[in-house]
Amino acid sequence: MPSPTRRALLTGAAALTAATALPSPTASAAPARVRLTREEHRVVVIGSGFGGGVAALRLAQAGVPVTVLERGRRWPTGPNAETFPHVSGLDKRMLWYGTLPEAVRPLARLIGTPLGFTPYTGLLEPVLGENILSVCAAGVGGGSLVYQGMTLQPSESVFNTWLPEGLDYRRMDRVHYPRVARMLKAATAPDQLIDSPTYFASRVFGERVRKAGYGLEKIPMPIDWDYALAELRGEMKPSYTNGDCALGVNNGGKHSVDVTYLKQAEATGKVTVATHHNVTSVARAADGRWEVHVDRTDDSGTVLEQKVLTSRALIMAAGSVNTSKLLVRAGATGAVPDLPEGLGEGWGTNGDRIYAWTSLQEDFGSEQGGPVVYGSKDWADPATANTVIQASLPPLGLDIRTTMLVGFGVSPDRGRLRYNGATDSVSLHWPAGGDSSSYRAIHRRVTEISQGLGTLVDTNSLVNSTWHPLGGAPMGTVCDLEGRVQGQRGLYVLDGALIPGTTGACNPSMTIAAVAERAMDGITAEDVGTVI
Repeated sequence: MPSPTRRALLTGAAALTAATALPSPTASAAPARVRLTREEHRVVVIGSGFGGGVAALRLAQAGVPVTVLERGRRWPTGPNAETFPHVSGLDKRMLWYGTLPEAVRPLARLIGTPLGFTPYTGLLEPVLGENILSVCAAGVGGGSLVYQGMTLQPSESVFNTWLPEGLDYRRMDRVHYPRVARMLKAATAPDQLIDSPTYFASRVFGERVRKAGYGLEKIPMPIDWDYALAELRGEMKPSYTNGDCALGVNNGGKHSVDVTYLKQAEATGKVTVATHHNVTSVARAADGRWEVHVDRTDDSGTVLEQKVLTSRALIMAAGSVNTSKLLVRAGATGAVPDLPEGLGEGWGTNGDRIYAWTSLQEDFGSEQGGPVVYGSKDWADPATANTVIQASLPPLGLDIRTTMLVGFGVSPDRGRLRYNGATDSVSLHWPAGGDSSSYRAIHRRVTEISQGLGTLVDTNSLVNSTWHPLGGAPMGTVCDLEGRVQGQRGLYVLDGALIPGTTGACNPSMTIAAVAERAMDGITAEDVGTVI
C-alpha cells in the first residue's frame, strides 16, 4: 500500500480528474502564412456549455440563426466506446494544449505521473492563478462532459441570501429549475444499483451521515441509470459501476449539454456548432457590431485559418475564467470601450472543498460505483450552508482503501481578474486564506461524518483548487439579471461569469442553466427583432 503522503497525493490528483495537470492554454505556433477569412453572422455564441447550449436552443426556437464557437472537439460516446481517457492510464485527451507549470512539477513527480503529453484539444484547462487553481473545460458540451452531474437546486432562503432576489426564486422554482431538470432528465440512482457490491462506499457514507445526525438524500443526476444496470448484467463493460467516469462516461447514458440542449438546437436547422474555433479576442466595430477574432485549429493546435466573425449580437458563454479574460482584455486594450468598472471582480470558487477519506476499518474497494449517489445538506443557516457528497474513486489498479468526500459551501470571499499590459495577458487572483468560513463549516461536517475512522486529507491544502469558478462579470454590477452587459448593446454574458461567486451550497450547473433559461425568456421576448 502507498504511504499516507503518497496516497493522499495520488488521490488528490488522479482521483479528482487529475487536478494537478496544469497546462497553459497555448496552441502551437501558427504557420508563416495563414488564410484570413471574414464572415457575417446574426448571433455568435462563444462556448458550448450550459449557458451557450441554453442560449442556442432558445434563440433557434425563436427563429434566430446562431453560430456557436467551441475551441474543443466533439466527444461522441456509445456502449463500450473508448472516447474518453481513463484515470488509470492518462493520455493527451485529458489536457488542453500545454505543459505542466514548474510550480507543480514536484507534486507530479511525487505521485509518479509526469503528464508530459503532446499538445491536443483535450478536456481540461487548469488555470493557475495567485493562491488558486481553477479548472476549465473544453469540448462540445463544456463542463457537462466531465462534471459529476449533481443536479442540485438551492433552497429559497440560501438562494436569496447569496444571489439577487430580483431573480425571483419562486418563479424560477416553478418554471426554470424544473425546465432544466426535464432537459437533463435528472433521476436518482435505483436501489438495485446502490445495493450492488461496488456501491459499498456509497452505503458506508450513508450510514456515517445518519450516525452523525445529518439528513441523507439521493442526489438527482443527469443519467439514464439503465446503462449502469446493464453493466451489472454484463451487457456493457464497466463505466458507471467501477467509477470510471471522472473524465467522461464512455458507455453513454449521461445527459450532457451536447446530447440535450445542443442536439435539439442543431435539429432546428438554425444552429451551427463550429468546433476547433479558439477565440483570441473580441472587439466592437466602428458600426457598433461585434467582432470575434478566431484561430481555427486542428487537434494538435496548429492554426489552419484565422477568422473575423462579425455579428449583431455576441453571447459570452466560454466559462467564468475565459469569458472574463476575453472581456477584461478587451476593456483594458480599448477593443471594447466603456465596459463596466466592475468587470473582472466578484470572482469566487463556489466554496469547493475536496477530501480523500482513507479507512483501514472499511474497505471501500478498488472499484467504486459512481458517479454520485448520496449527499447531505446542511442549509438551516444560509450564512454557513453547505452540502457534502461522496464521490467514487476512479479505478487506479490498486486498492488504497480510499474514497472521496466533496463539499460545496457559501463564502463572502471574492477574487478578481486583472490585465497586465506588459504581457498582454489576464491573470487570476485569489486572497490568501479565502473561503475560510466555508472551509470551517465543511470541515466540521466531514470530520463528524468520518467519525474518526481513518484519515482525512484536505486536497485543497495540497493544491487549492476549484472546479466551479464563478463570477468575473456578475449580475448587478456588470450585467443586468438577463446577462445584458451594461452600456453595451448586443453584448451578453450567459455562463458562470454571470453568477456572483456562489450558487448557494450546490454545484453550479443547474443554477447556471436555470439563470440562463430565465434570461433567455426575457431576451427572446424583448430583444429578438430589435437588438438581435
